[in-house]
Amino acid sequence: MHIIHAHIKVKSSERETFLDLTKSLISGSQAEPGNISYQLFQDTNDINTFIMVEEWKDLDAIHYHNQTGHFIEFGKKAIDILASPVVVKTFEVKEIL
Repeated sequence: MHIIHAHIKVKSSERETFLDLTKSLISGSQAEPGNISYQLFQDTNDINTFIMVEEWKDLDAIHYHNQTGHFIEFGKKAIDILASPVVVKTFEVKEIL
């Protein structure tokens, strides 16, 4: 299993736009084969900082995801509303309990 943490900081003036954009990204991603979980969380200290937490069955599922229309469209639109580059951390894990 692979877990992705995408740390996202948006411009304060674009917060609502960002939230609207993520709705179709999240629903589309959750419907993809190999997706286990896809959720957006907000930092409790900064309303313009978010973390997207994704869980995928395997690398093939991630590669598929990265080529979907909703992911590509989100990337094109989000670039203008980000306050800084997205920081992505990927972890390969196995469930033990």
